[in-house]
Amino acid sequence: MSVAAALTLLAAGATQTVPLQSVCITGSGTAKPAADLLRRRLVERGATDRGCATHIAFQPASLSKEAFRIDRRAATVTIRAASTRGFVYGAGWLLRHSDNLALSLTAPVNEKPAQAIRGTQIGYRFKNNSYDAWIPAMLKRRIEDFALWGANRIQIISPRSDDAPTSPLMPVPPEQAVRDMAQATHDLGLDVAIFYPLLGDYDGGAADDAEARNLDTFLKTLPALDALYFPGGDPGHTSPDRLFPLVERLSRTLHTRFPKAELLLSTQGFDARDLDAFYGELGHRPKWLTAIFVGPQTRESAASHLRRLAGRYPLELYPDTAHAMQAQFPIPDWSHVFALTQGREPVNPRPSAEATIFAHITPGTRGAISYSEGINDDWNVHQWLAMGWDGQADIARDYANFYIGDPAFAAIPAMLETNWQGDPASNSGIDRTLSAIDAIRPAPWADWHIDLYRYRAVYDALIRERLTRARANQAEALYTLRQTPAIGAEPAVAAARFAYARPDSIRSADLYRQLTALADRLRQNAGMQLSVERHGASSWRRGANFDRAMIDLNDRVAVERDMTAALTLPTEAERVAALYALGDRWGMADFALYDDLGDPANEPHLVRGPGYPTDPQLWHTAIDGVGEHTPNEGWRMAELSYAEALFEQPLTLHYEGLEKGRAYRLRYTWAGEDYSLPLTLTANGTALPAPPARTTNPQRVELPIPPSLTASGTLDLVWSRPPGMGGSGRGRQIAEVWLIPESSTSPESQPSKAKP
Repeated sequence: MSVAAALTLLAAGATQTVPLQSVCITGSGTAKPAADLLRRRLVERGATDRGCATHIAFQPASLSKEAFRIDRRAATVTIRAASTRGFVYGAGWLLRHSDNLALSLTAPVNEKPAQAIRGTQIGYRFKNNSYDAWIPAMLKRRIEDFALWGANRIQIISPRSDDAPTSPLMPVPPEQAVRDMAQATHDLGLDVAIFYPLLGDYDGGAADDAEARNLDTFLKTLPALDALYFPGGDPGHTSPDRLFPLVERLSRTLHTRFPKAELLLSTQGFDARDLDAFYGELGHRPKWLTAIFVGPQTRESAASHLRRLAGRYPLELYPDTAHAMQAQFPIPDWSHVFALTQGREPVNPRPSAEATIFAHITPGTRGAISYSEGINDDWNVHQWLAMGWDGQADIARDYANFYIGDPAFAAIPAMLETNWQGDPASNSGIDRTLSAIDAIRPAPWADWHIDLYRYRAVYDALIRERLTRARANQAEALYTLRQTPAIGAEPAVAAARFAYARPDSIRSADLYRQLTALADRLRQNAGMQLSVERHGASSWRRGANFDRAMIDLNDRVAVERDMTAALTLPTEAERVAALYALGDRWGMADFALYDDLGDPANEPHLVRGPGYPTDPQLWHTAIDGVGEHTPNEGWRMAELSYAEALFEQPLTLHYEGLEKGRAYRLRYTWAGEDYSLPLTLTANGTALPAPPARTTNPQRVELPIPPSLTASGTLDLVWSRPPGMGGSGRGRQIAEVWLIPESSTSPESQPSKAKP
């Protein structure tokens, strides 16, 4: 085919497959880092420069700083750009659009990013679930990967943060790792950014001066710095009246070393009063401040920040891509069983949710630096980079091409997201997802990425398998206890113990063996710490969910404790009554209306709110969560799960069809995280004499509901917390609620017609 014919086909949109098995790459000056990087990556895939069947030439062009252009004439592919980062972005496009060593072009490529800031955070610290075990070469490659996906800013957490000064897993001191990451970022033409928490008690004098000296000592070690980020809180606790003078002092230190560096502040952690004070300080329009960033533990939305900023400063996002619960973007209606086992920091690809979040919060902002704690959120980080570029890419295809080498992988992230919808025991899609990922055939050059998603798929399947057996065992045990009046206390307890003693299935054992092998492989190849004991994780909440894969998924320990206590009662009648009550947790014998809050399938009276897509941060939506304990410690599953609402949003249960003229009794389990905030409780707007503070966790509360409050046949129970508080906004957490009809109070009373 002639060159003219080839160009005609290219212009008409016909797919042109460019073979890259034999390729020569040229590029000098500002293009050399990109040319060298592309050469290394293609060699990894099996390419050679023998024969030079295809040429890839990097050439300078008059384009904007981050734009690139790719075209082809015959056997030569040319990547044009005006800067090092532009050339790197062009190389990344080529790698993401190559199926192994076959590049597809349908037309000349002309691209530039939509958002000004596209980046992610790297923390070389003990809390991180991966990076503290990485050698500098691995960290450099990670930064290269992000650059090839369009990142223009890498934010590195300062060695001094809300963490231990070092990790026992660190192969190099944190100061060296930070310096090496800054150099790698700078060499690719990207912005070097530092996340620098202010952790002291500042007084406007000696403490501020000491912080300035600490900052200067740190800045001396950096080869480059383009932006310095100071969080207002999370971590930190400095009020705005002290924060602004302090940061003004630190800005002089910064600009002495790096005159062009940006300086950003966040509103994280502030309560309503301090947030108002923050905006009051902004009213003075400090010249040393470049922009505001908004992230987790912020009590107002990005849209609210934009309104209050009124164009005075740009707004940047700091979205939490790492966490699944107790987070900025909790997974809505997430099964309490997955939350209990896989925890706050699991492998969590959320392609649909992240697209919804991006569309909801990015308008009017200049871009985002994603908050990440390791590799568990690898998909989400890459999705944010891709959406920040133009939002038009086939991200799943690109990810499959770039990391896996099998196009079939493109279906896996969405399948894994669907695994977490609904009840695990009834979600047969979990097994289909496992079959699909088992069928993936990664290329020989593929690294640890495929094992990340294999681990999640196996974990989901293991929980589904174990939960099905655990529920069956418990159903039989509790049914037996409800037969105690007929068969007696001792036989009922013996039968219940027999039911609970049935072991997990053979398939569970096989899945657990697979999970163990994958966890160990991820530790070896990616530094991922999925276990405290096996891998050196800082805690189970920091991604170490392997340690919870085999915990109990029913109430075996709690029921055994209570059965043992019941058998010590002095009379058979008392023993029978106690054991029957154990078997009737829901209060069926009392015609109770029961909500197991935190279990999305069993909270019929919970007022949920709008949810996705209009409320992705769930500020106006009830949230399901779990506490930090396990059933093996004697907690019941229903005590561990809870519903909550954030900041000033009340937690509400709504009942209809209640019997007029009948009194009701309210019983609830106040349980959740191991801290507690003061709560008030109202019934149809009338305050109830509920305890304002929780003294134990869990705590059972029981109150009468007078007939006058249910005379309309409806009832709203509302738990509220003090207004204006800051931090995470959490703490209003209730685990179980029973509304129990009392004996009839009038001859006209009719049987209850309550409906969920």
